[in-house]
Amino acid sequence: MATHIDLKPAAPWRELTTSRDDWNAADPALLGTMLTSMVLIRAFEEKVLELAGQGLVHGPAHSAIGQEGGATGSAVMMRASDQVNGSHRAHHQFLAKSLAYVAPDGLSPTAAIGGDVRDLSKKTMAEILGLAQGFCKGRGGSMHLRWGDAGNLGTNAIVGGGVPLAAGAAFAHKRAGTGDAVFTYFGDGATNIGSVLETMNLAAAWKLPLCFFIENNRYAVSTHVEEATAETRLSARGLGFAIPSWKVDGMDPLAVALASAEALEVMRSGGGPTVIEADVYRFFHQNGPLPGSAFGYRSREEEQQWRRRDPIDLLAREMALRQLIGDEEVAALRARAKALMEDVAGELVEQVDGKRRIIPALWPSPDFRDFGVRGDLSEFDGVRTEELETFTGRIEAQARFVDVVADVMHRRMGEDDRIVVMGEDVHRLKGGTNGATRGLKEAFGDRVLGTPISENAFAGLAGGIAMDGRYVPVIEFMYPDFMWVAADQVFNQIGKARHMFGGDMAVPLVLRTKVAMGTGYGSQHSMDPAGIFATAVGWRIVAPSTPFDYVGLMNSALACQDPVLVLEHVDLYNTKGPAPVDDLDYFIPLGKAKVVRPGSAMTILTYLSMVKSTLEEVERLGVDAEVIDLRSLDRAGLDWETIETSIAKTGNVLVVEQGSVGTSYGGFLAAEIQSRCFDALDQPVQRVHGGEASPSISKVLEAAACAGPKDIEAGIRRVMAEQGLALA
Repeated sequence: MATHIDLKPAAPWRELTTSRDDWNAADPALLGTMLTSMVLIRAFEEKVLELAGQGLVHGPAHSAIGQEGGATGSAVMMRASDQVNGSHRAHHQFLAKSLAYVAPDGLSPTAAIGGDVRDLSKKTMAEILGLAQGFCKGRGGSMHLRWGDAGNLGTNAIVGGGVPLAAGAAFAHKRAGTGDAVFTYFGDGATNIGSVLETMNLAAAWKLPLCFFIENNRYAVSTHVEEATAETRLSARGLGFAIPSWKVDGMDPLAVALASAEALEVMRSGGGPTVIEADVYRFFHQNGPLPGSAFGYRSREEEQQWRRRDPIDLLAREMALRQLIGDEEVAALRARAKALMEDVAGELVEQVDGKRRIIPALWPSPDFRDFGVRGDLSEFDGVRTEELETFTGRIEAQARFVDVVADVMHRRMGEDDRIVVMGEDVHRLKGGTNGATRGLKEAFGDRVLGTPISENAFAGLAGGIAMDGRYVPVIEFMYPDFMWVAADQVFNQIGKARHMFGGDMAVPLVLRTKVAMGTGYGSQHSMDPAGIFATAVGWRIVAPSTPFDYVGLMNSALACQDPVLVLEHVDLYNTKGPAPVDDLDYFIPLGKAKVVRPGSAMTILTYLSMVKSTLEEVERLGVDAEVIDLRSLDRAGLDWETIETSIAKTGNVLVVEQGSVGTSYGGFLAAEIQSRCFDALDQPVQRVHGGEASPSISKVLEAAACAGPKDIEAGIRRVMAEQGLALA
C-alpha cells in the first residue's frame, strides 16, 4: 500500500482579520486619512458615472464604487517613492496613490479640501473625459491613467497586461537598492491570465519587491469566479511560486492596511514578492451607471448585502465608536467632496441650449494625433557617425559577424552600467545558442540574466524597466516567431506606451532576435518579423548586413529613447567582413540607408542576408542595378531621400526579401513607394519574396519556401523585361 505524506507549501498563506484591539490601536490620523481618501474617491466616481449617464464620457467608465477599501488601505501604507499600476478598473487606485502623494502628511476629515487635491481631481476627470488637461493629454481616458511623479506607472486596458510591466519597475527598485516596492492591482479574471502567472514565477525566482494585489470582486464582467476556477481563494496562486500570501476582507480598510504593512516588510527586507487577495465588491456593472442586477447576472439581494458592508460606512462607524468623528462631521465631509467634484466638473462641462457638453476649447487639437508615437531622436545630437568608407580607425578585414555582436555589447556594457541583458540561455552555452552574448556573463555578472521560458513575462518586465528610466534593458528572443507568445507586451504595451500615456515618456529598450530561415527549424522558428513590426506602432527596426554596420547600428539602438528591434540573420553570423579593431564607439544614424552598389537600370531595395545575395546576382548577371541596403526598416526610419533619389534616376524598383509573402515587409514598402514615387516609376514596383507557407522542416520544401538566388534572378529579369530589355 502506498505511503502518503502531506506536503507543506514553501511560503506562508494567511487570512488576516481585524479585532477590536486592532481598531483601538490604530492611529487616529491614519483612520481619518483613509476615511477622507475613500469619500473623495467615492464622490469622484459618482460624478464620473453621472457624466457617463449624460453621454459625456466617450468610451467606458469602469467605476470601482464599493472597492475603495482595497485601494486606500494599501496606498496609505506606501512611501511616495513606491509605485503602483492597475487594470482598466483603476480610478480608485490611481486616486488613492495620488492623494497620498499630494497630501504626504495625511488628510483630515474635518479640514477644508486643499488645492492640490482639487487639481488632482480636475486633471483626473479631464483625462477620463479625453481632454487636453488630463494626465495623458486625453489619450488615456478611463483606462490608461499615468502620473509618474506620484508613483502611478500607468493603468491598463488589457486584463493582466500591466503585471509584467510592474515587475520591471520592481526590478529597477531592487537593482537600485532603494528598498521601494511596487503594487500591481488586478482582479479575479486576471488571476487566470498567463502573463500574471508567468510574472509571479519570474518575480519569485528573482526576489522582486512586487505585491500582486488581487481585488476579488467575484465577477469578470458577468462571469462568476466559481465558473472560472476551481480554487476561488485566489491568494492560493501564490503558493505554487513560494510567494507569501494574505487573504483579507477588502471591505475592511484597516485589514487591508495591516496586510499591506506586513507585505511591505517582506518586500523591503529582500524577501521577494507577496500576494494580497482582498475580497471586494463593485456596486455597479462592469461599465456605466447601472447595477449588475439590471443585466441579470446577479440579484438585488446580493447587491444589497454587499452594500450593507460599505467600507466607508464601516470606517466611519469604527471612528465614531472611538469618538474620533461624529455623524455631522461625516456628512459634512461627504458634502465637501461632492461639492468639489461638482465644481471641478463645472469647469469642464457647460450647458448649451438645455444640453450639457464638453467645453469645446478643452479638447486636444487634432494635430496632436501622432505626437509621441516615437521620439524625435534629439538624443543623437552631436554624436559621431561613421561609414566604412570614411572610417580612419584600424580595421580587421575578416572579422566574424557574430563575434562583433558580442564585442560591441561588451564595449557598451563596460561603458554604461545601466545596460542589463536578459533572455533564455543568454548566460550559458558560451554566449547563448549562437555565441552572440559570448563573455558577457563572466564580465558583468548579474547584469546578464538567463530567464525562464516566458517571453510574455520577461518582455513585459523589460518594458517596465525601460519606462522606469534608470536602466536600459536588452532582451533576446531566441527566434522571432516567439514574438507571438509575447504579442501583448511587445505591441500593446511596449510599442504603444509612449504615445498612449501622452507622448512625453521614453521607452529605451532593445529587442534582439535572429532570422533563422534555412536552418531546418521549421514553421515556428523561421519567420522574418520585419513586416509585422514595420506595421506596428512605436517600434524602430534596424537590420545590419555587415559587421561594421552592426557596431554603429547597435550603438544607435542602445542610445535610442524608443524601443528598437535589432534583426540579425543566422546566415550572417559566421560570415566575415571588415570591422573595427578597437574603436567601437561610433554611430550609424537610424534612418540612413546605404547605396552599396551604384547603377542606373533599376533600384533594388533589400536588407539583412539578402544584400549579399543580391549583389552576387547583380554582378553575375551583369545588370547595371543600384543596390540599396535599407538598414532601418520602420516607417519613420525609411531613408526616403536616398530611395527617391535612386528611383528618380532608374525609374524601376525591385524589393528583395527572403520571407513569406503573408508577413511580407515588401508589401508595405511597395505600397509606400507607389504612393510617393508614382510619377517617377516606369513600371509597377516588382517584388521578390518567399512563398505563402512558412518554411517546412524538409530541406527541399524549406528551400522552396524561402526566396533565394534563383528568385532574385527571376525578379531582375522581370524588371528588365518590362523595359523591353533581355539578359543573356
